Amino acid sequence: MAARKAAGAGGDADFPLLDELMPWSVRPLRTGRSWVTGPDRATLKARWELLVRAEGAEQDRLFGPSRSRTPHTPVAALPGRNTATGRLARDPGPFPEPVRILHGPYDEQWLIPDHRLIDAARPELWRVADEHQLFAVEHGYVPQAPGPALSVTALLPDGHSPAGRPGRIRPLYRRPGGGEPNLAPGLLDLLRGRIGDEVRTGPDAPTAESVLAWVLAVARPSPAGCSVPLPADGPLWSAGVRLGRELMRAQLRGARGGERPRLPGGRRPYVRAAIPPRPLTLGYDPGEEVLAVGDGRVSPVPAGAWEFRVGGVRMLELWIERRTAAAAAAAGTVTGAGGGPGGDGLEAVGPHGWPQEWTSELLELITVLALLDGLRAGQRALRARLPGAPLISREELLSAGVLPVAAAARRPASVLDHHEEGPDGQFALL
Repeated sequence: MAARKAAGAGGDADFPLLDELMPWSVRPLRTGRSWVTGPDRATLKARWELLVRAEGAEQDRLFGPSRSRTPHTPVAALPGRNTATGRLARDPGPFPEPVRILHGPYDEQWLIPDHRLIDAARPELWRVADEHQLFAVEHGYVPQAPGPALSVTALLPDGHSPAGRPGRIRPLYRRPGGGEPNLAPGLLDLLRGRIGDEVRTGPDAPTAESVLAWVLAVARPSPAGCSVPLPADGPLWSAGVRLGRELMRAQLRGARGGERPRLPGGRRPYVRAAIPPRPLTLGYDPGEEVLAVGDGRVSPVPAGAWEFRVGGVRMLELWIERRTAAAAAAAGTVTGAGGGPGGDGLEAVGPHGWPQEWTSELLELITVLALLDGLRAGQRALRARLPGAPLISREELLSAGVLPVAAAARRPASVLDHHEEGPDGQFALL
């Protein structure tokens, strides 16, 4: 079937959705209690120790019970984590070593990986999270809001939406070890047959990762989800894949054997004045490109990095506010009679100051956002080539059997090759 032209063909409504191209998706994690995540590991350990030392009603209060979890709930272990499965109130076990996660777009934080503390941990994600995996996080749609439609990470993402519109988490592979791409069956074969021999056998040949790179470069938000035009043109495909790889490289921050993101010399942000332990104000001077965090000064900070938004929310401002709020809450914590925090609960336990690692992470985040902003011009130029370009139509996807996607492709694959511990140490029956 001949490819159609984008112009005059109904616009984005004619493009396939990411939900059709990467059919297996998982809802965001639901922790049920915010104190199980945080921007530094020491805080999580302090919260855990307060919780396990408390008893009875005080432990219940600190825990923050929900319908899914209380200190008396036995649960199965998280896949790949050697943590206790018995009732926390009876046998908490040792402190589980925190794991690095992506808290919403671009914010790397820490999580206590104990299933007894998390209402909906999405075990199916933990089963496929390894050094080969990448996760595409589709952001919830916010009408007229600027920002990318999705992001990518090698960390386990929680899928949190800064604008309160939950999206979906889409693993690139359905099995550990990079096995079985999470793509509509037949999609890669169709792409290989439509973009020409030169590209099909070159470095930009259609693979799971090159499809994800293309999606990062061209996906557009819509009320139905991300829409993704598919090219039937080799040079256009290659241009999009190469641009998408640059977007991916910045967001992965050195994961998967890549280099840490860096700006050119003279444009790298530096600390001009140290950030104080408890900064109370935040400001930005676009003329001087100076970010003021309390009395601290960081520059140069490009305006594009400061203004970078997802769902209409400034990412840099949100990142800093989360950490200044944590430090302020810790400074105001009132110790209760039981040795734990007062009425604010474990959320009020935080670092007593601004740790040095936060400054390093801030500089890297500025770099990531500046690089992503710098690639926007390339994205606009690429999208401007789509009207009039040969594209793979929805009718062609249907005719080739790529669409509609079979129900099995929307369910997680069976990946168990070992026993998983169930509640109270029993083997899980799956």
